[in-house]
Amino acid sequence: MGMLGWLRITLRGSGIIALLILLVPLHYLYRLLRYGSPFPMLFLAGTARLVGARVHRHGVPLRRDVFFLANHISWVDVLALGGASGTAFVAKAEVRDSPVLGWLAGLNRTVFVSRENRIGVAEQINALRESLADNWSIAVFPEGTTTDGQSLLPFKTSMLRVLEPPPPGVMVQPVLLDYGAIAEWIGWVGDETGIANAKRILARRGSFDLAIHFLDPFDPRDFSGRKTIAAEARARIEPALVTALGKPLRVFGHDVGPVGYVAAAE
Repeated sequence: MGMLGWLRITLRGSGIIALLILLVPLHYLYRLLRYGSPFPMLFLAGTARLVGARVHRHGVPLRRDVFFLANHISWVDVLALGGASGTAFVAKAEVRDSPVLGWLAGLNRTVFVSRENRIGVAEQINALRESLADNWSIAVFPEGTTTDGQSLLPFKTSMLRVLEPPPPGVMVQPVLLDYGAIAEWIGWVGDETGIANAKRILARRGSFDLAIHFLDPFDPRDFSGRKTIAAEARARIEPALVTALGKPLRVFGHDVGPVGYVAAAE
């Protein structure tokens, strides 16, 4: 990686720590007075910029009573989407046990689920339903893992059981994350570890563009169940991705690397 790469990692890491030192106390002070602190959103947006993402928002994200369904390429997706919309996320239970990441995820009201706990699915769905009412918005990456940015995997639907039946007034808004030509380089796929991917991105010179397209929302009550809801969201994201790429989608394998923010498996 070289000395300049390590210097960039150090500078960006120092910037993230500085954001934490500034915003976390403000977050806790705010929570003493009111609910719905804006500081996690500011931290995510600031961190996305520090790691190099120049986020361009297209469309209007719904502010409350919304279930975002987005394609998934990198851990940067969480920073950028959270920073652009203020949404909470669904994450694997293992993230909660991470000393720093779990604490940060908790500050952003993350909903933790276990893909292995089949017995507790109903309990997890109830927790997700309560969180949606409490947090106003929840984001799920229904592909269940990250891709190369040139493809779109089938959408898994178990976390969409919360929409059977849909809570009153809740809408679904599909979201397209488009990194452009750098998507394959950014993507966390294959056997690369999370630490290696983070080091590679943090050591990169300069910045990169990330377009977030908030597509038209739809009413889940117009569709008969979670599978048709997922199919409708994917049917809206796919042509938007084809248009952004300017070419047909690539067929992408299912043997991809681990990631924290996912939907539970079917």
